[in-house]
Amino acid sequence: MTSISLFSLLFFSISWACSKPVHENFMQCMSNQLKSGKNHSQIIYSSSSPQFPNLLQSSQQNPRWSNSTSVLKPLFIITPFHESQVQASVICSRRHGLQVRVRSGGHDYEGLSYLSKSPFVVIDLVDLRSVDVNIKDETAWVQSGATLGELYYAISKASKVHGFPAGICPSVGVGGHFSGGGFGTMLRKHGLAADNVLDAHVVDSNGRILERKTMSEGLFWAIRGGGGGNFGIVVSWKIKLVRVPHIVTGFTVSKTLAQGASLLVHKWQYIADKLHEDLFIRIILQNVGEGNNQKTVQASFNSLFLGGKERLVQLMKERFPELGLQARDCIEMSWIQSVLYIAGYNKDQPLEVLLDRETLYKSKFKAKSDFVNTPIPEVGFKGIWDMFSQEEVVFMIMDPFGGKMNEISEFETPFPHRKGNLYNIQYMVKWDADGVGESNKHLRWIRVLYWYMRPHVTRSPRGAYVNYRDLDLGTNNLVKKSYQEARTWGVKYFKGNFERLARVKNKVDPDNFFRNEQSIPPLPSLL
Repeated sequence: MTSISLFSLLFFSISWACSKPVHENFMQCMSNQLKSGKNHSQIIYSSSSPQFPNLLQSSQQNPRWSNSTSVLKPLFIITPFHESQVQASVICSRRHGLQVRVRSGGHDYEGLSYLSKSPFVVIDLVDLRSVDVNIKDETAWVQSGATLGELYYAISKASKVHGFPAGICPSVGVGGHFSGGGFGTMLRKHGLAADNVLDAHVVDSNGRILERKTMSEGLFWAIRGGGGGNFGIVVSWKIKLVRVPHIVTGFTVSKTLAQGASLLVHKWQYIADKLHEDLFIRIILQNVGEGNNQKTVQASFNSLFLGGKERLVQLMKERFPELGLQARDCIEMSWIQSVLYIAGYNKDQPLEVLLDRETLYKSKFKAKSDFVNTPIPEVGFKGIWDMFSQEEVVFMIMDPFGGKMNEISEFETPFPHRKGNLYNIQYMVKWDADGVGESNKHLRWIRVLYWYMRPHVTRSPRGAYVNYRDLDLGTNNLVKKSYQEARTWGVKYFKGNFERLARVKNKVDPDNFFRNEQSIPPLPSLL
C-alpha cells in the first residue's frame, strides 16, 4: 500500500511539474494582475529556475526537512517586495487551483511554511522586511518578512529606552511569531508580542488588503495568536513599543545534578511565576559531559532583570536564596545587549549580528510542548533525568509565566494559556546523522518523554503552544472542512478559543483556501 501511495504521489508531482498549461497560465495571470509596469519575472521562480534550490533551502531552519521525499516541492517560489504582488499571488494561486504556503523566517517546526502534499506555491516574504519606528508615538510598523533581530536592531537605532516583548531567537520571522502569540523574556512585564499589536495589513483569500478599520474585529482578534497561514497573509504589523531601563541585568548560573540542580529546579517552580514582574528566570535543562564518557544533566538558570544588579541581588536573596546568586554573577548592560546575551552571543558583539537570518545552531530536531499548572514532584524529575541519559542532545526549556500574563483574559486573544499556568515547557531532541532509522530513533525518544510527562502537565485539554507546532497532536483532512477532526489538536493549542477561531475562519475564508495540515477549518454557524 505504501509503495502505491508513493508512486501516486510521485506521478502526481511529475504531472504537475511538467504541466505547461499550469506554468504558463499562472505566469500569464501574474502578468495580468501586476500589469506590464511590474516585472513579475524578478519575483517568480519556477522549479526549473537556477536559483530555485537555494531559495527553497535558504531559510529552512530545520534540516530535518531539507531532503524530504514524502512531500512535493513548490511549483513556484514568489518573493514579493510589494503588497500588490502578494495580492496577485493569492488571486492567481486560487484561480489555478494551487495551495499557498507563506514563509517569513522558516522556523516552522514541521516545515509547513514550505512543504505540502498538494500542488502549491511558496510566498516567501524575505523582501518584505522593512521596519519603520516612530518614537514620538512609541509605535513601529514592521513587515512580516523581517526577523526579530532586524526588528530589535531597528528599535535600538531609534531609541535606547524602548524595546519590544517578543522572542529570544533573532532569526525567527516576525510574521509567524506574532501570528502564534510570541513570548520572550519580557512576557511577565508586558505580555506577548500579540498583546502589543495595534493594527495590521492582511491580504485575504479574495486578494483584498484589509487593515483594522476595514477588517472585522473577529479577524483582528484571530490573527493575534490564532496561528500563521489560517486567515490570510499578514504583510505588516503595527506594534506598541515598550519602555525599558537604560540598564538591565542578566545572569546565567549553571548547576549539575551533583551540584544540587534537582532541588533548585524543584524550588524554582514555586517562586518563578510569583517574582517581581521585572524579573524573568528561565531554566534550560540539557545533557553535558561529566568526564570518563559519563553524562549528567545541567540546569542553567538564565535571567533578564529590568533594572540594576544591586536590586536584582537583593530580590534573589529574598525570594530564591538557594541559587546563591552573587553580584559577580550579574552582567549589567543595555536592553539591546541583553538581546544578544540571551540569544547566546557575547553582549559586546556588534549589533549587526542580529541581522543574520541564519539560526546560530542548526541541526535536525523534533520539538513538543506543555504547560504546567502544578509543580512537578521531585520523583517526577528523577524520571526525566533517567530519560535524558538515554539521548545525546536533548533540551527542556522552562519559561515562567505570572505577572502580566495573569492579568490578561484567556479570551482576549486566541492564545489562552494565561492565569493558572506556572510555566511552559519546550522539549527538543537534536541530531545530525542522516537516515530514516536514525530519525525514528530520536522521534521515539521524545514521544516516550512526552508520554511520561502526562501526569505532570495540564489536562482536559493537555495544552500546547502553536508556535511549537507538533503534527503528532493530529492533522487535518485537507479535502474536507473537518472541524471535528481538527479539534483533536485545536483545543490543545487554543482551548475554548478554537471554536471562535473556526467561526471567524468561516466568515473570512469559507472555502478554506488558506489551509495546511494543522490549519483552522471553517465552522458554519449552523453546524
